[in-house]
Amino acid sequence: MTTDTLLKQLPYGTDFLFVDSISQLSEEGITGHFRFKPELYFYKSHFMDRPVTPGVILIECMAQIGLVCLGIYLLSNQETNTQSLETNIALSTTEIEFFKPVYPGEKVTVVSEKEYFRFGKLKCKVKMMNEQNELVSKGSISGMILK
Repeated sequence: MTTDTLLKQLPYGTDFLFVDSISQLSEEGITGHFRFKPELYFYKSHFMDRPVTPGVILIECMAQIGLVCLGIYLLSNQETNTQSLETNIALSTTEIEFFKPVYPGEKVTVVSEKEYFRFGKLKCKVKMMNEQNELVSKGSISGMILK
């Protein structure tokens, strides 16, 4: 599966897609990137004098890259016809610590390492780095990834 094919299978509209590109992808993990454009809808009202990316959006970005993209890839390796692959994704648990804010215009990199994938449940260790390679957040995310 190519990264372009993978990105086309994501179940998100443009207003809620937090994945720009994938730079590394394997059975064991994924690395992806997203730039938080200043015109994104949530910056208008979240700390109006000094907009900052909400933590829930950072978790969503980590989940989209680190769990959903990796899950689609892992499922595609089990499928013979990846064009017809349909997935249902449900986030089940997160445990994330935050260390640095992410401001409008910043690009982040999400690195996810698979802990396990069995019986449709995927659990990953994830971390988010800023452009200065500083740790923004880290933790674990798990969810149900089903065909």
